[in-house]
Amino acid sequence: MEGEAAHHLGRVLRAQAGQVYELSDGAHVRLARVQTVGRDRVEFALLEELPAYQPSLDVTLLLSVVKFDAFEWAIEKATELGVASIVPLAAARSEKALLAAAAKRADRWKKILLEASQQSRRVRLPVLEALAKPEDAFASRKEGLRVLLSERAGAAFLRKTLEGQQADKAILAIGPEGGWTDLEFDSALSHGYVEASLGKLILRTETAVLAALASLGYALNRD
Repeated sequence: MEGEAAHHLGRVLRAQAGQVYELSDGAHVRLARVQTVGRDRVEFALLEELPAYQPSLDVTLLLSVVKFDAFEWAIEKATELGVASIVPLAAARSEKALLAAAAKRADRWKKILLEASQQSRRVRLPVLEALAKPEDAFASRKEGLRVLLSERAGAAFLRKTLEGQQADKAILAIGPEGGWTDLEFDSALSHGYVEASLGKLILRTETAVLAALASLGYALNRD
């Protein structure tokens, strides 16, 4: 192990020779014993291979950009809950200043995903895709169960939407503060998304992420 990861392991976590860690290359997991610790390099002896868990449910999260502290908390928890990919959305009601600054946050967001993956012992990192307009994201993802969280009165409860579903792939779209515009609703519905509600209370975006992903995992995971 080299670079920043090795520096963190050796200098922050104070790894020592003889300690055993789990290492993953994104496909396999092995136990490994530390051999030597340098300033920016840690050498291991590989031991036995461990079972590598991969969720049976492939979830893509289309998440509208909101204030960065809330957005970053949301993508951290989404990673812990097993999402396969995250697409930041430039929704019509996302703050323009946040959208302008989003590209500069990409490296920070990837670091958050890495640290959350390590904490939750994921084998594979979620993919962080480029900022996209909702209509483009809706149009490019046409496989699996497609759910658009909605505050509109006619939206069915998410519980009802998930009843009897057997999907192994799901796409979850969550709007910004202020919600989706009518044009965004029309675009999503025209591409096969179904509106779903988390209930009568109005939730913050990051709360909706946690509640909806947990519901999807409970209803659709077959592990």
